[in-house]
Amino acid sequence: MSEKTETKAESPVGIVTPKDFHSDARLELDCGKSLRDLNIRYETYGTLNPDASNAILVEHALTGDAHLAGRHDENDRKPGWWDEMVGPGRPFDTEKYFIICSNVLGGCSGTTGPGSIDPDTGEPYRMNFPVITIQDMVRAQKLLIDHLGIRKLLSVVGGSMGGMLATQWAISYPEMVSSVIAIATAIHIPAQAIAFNWVGREAIMADPTWNGGNYREQPQKGLAIARMLGHITYLSEESMRHKFGRKLQSSEDYSFDFSTDFRVESYLNHQGNCFVERFDANSYLYITRAIDYFDVSDQADGDNFKVFDNVHCPFLVVSFSSDWLFPEYHGRDMARTLIENGNDVTFCNIRSDYGHDAFLLEAETLSKLMIGFLNNIYMED
Repeated sequence: MSEKTETKAESPVGIVTPKDFHSDARLELDCGKSLRDLNIRYETYGTLNPDASNAILVEHALTGDAHLAGRHDENDRKPGWWDEMVGPGRPFDTEKYFIICSNVLGGCSGTTGPGSIDPDTGEPYRMNFPVITIQDMVRAQKLLIDHLGIRKLLSVVGGSMGGMLATQWAISYPEMVSSVIAIATAIHIPAQAIAFNWVGREAIMADPTWNGGNYREQPQKGLAIARMLGHITYLSEESMRHKFGRKLQSSEDYSFDFSTDFRVESYLNHQGNCFVERFDANSYLYITRAIDYFDVSDQADGDNFKVFDNVHCPFLVVSFSSDWLFPEYHGRDMARTLIENGNDVTFCNIRSDYGHDAFLLEAETLSKLMIGFLNNIYMED
């Protein structure tokens, strides 16, 4: 996801306090191992109604966290990552819905991950943390939703990896999901995305500071390169051409060396440097591997259709015309599979030059789709 800033007057949510849920349950994982003493960091917005029927779970993307909207204090430089979608009259209307966003399992923003303390050793897990999947992340979130006393979610919503989580929720717990909004995502990860994730992880692990995952200080160079590579996939040729073209950064001619000549180079350096200040390298390894393993057909003997047999809720599936990480045909294939399964499906391919990041940047168009869809689900329920 791209970094973005916003003036302090633009968030109607105000100050938000993160919460922690600690579970004593043992979480069994797809890899055959288990985790205990889990902590899940989450934030909520709005009020849960008496029958707990107005809850919406919002899933974040790879480098996101539980901080969906508002600010943690008055000095915060920017609001949560999808702030423009939360508040009265917005898709996640806080006067109507109860919104939940949690940091995923394996993360580095409060939820148990490789940087957490292993209760069996008293030391950080680091690379002893078990390899996790998207299904494991959903299992962990289920513990939180049960804790909140919610028997059925009005909707599960997410973009990119968040769309995978939302789709997996419907597969894993179909009786608990009234609808799904899956944006800029796919029902399996294509080889190209796996390839980019692989190179990003190789950059991290090739940094001498990584030290087999036992680093004292963040492997800044490797993680920054991974971020720069990933960030390129979130953009599009059109957006980069409009924003940067071949403009030089600070001189009128080439330097004729290997310093930063172009504005696009400076921009990527900035993205990488900002990223290492807020994200953990080992978490990046684990979460990208979970994304690589995501293929819904693996849960039904290779059958994309069979896996949705018990899924009967409506879906809103959205893709973007310039997204080359998850091109439009991924969304269309997902919609077609669901339609053949008998689901009520709304599919929309939005014309945008923003690339994969359009799910964060095309707020006005996306808001119209989501408000209408969620209103219908709310009235039906």
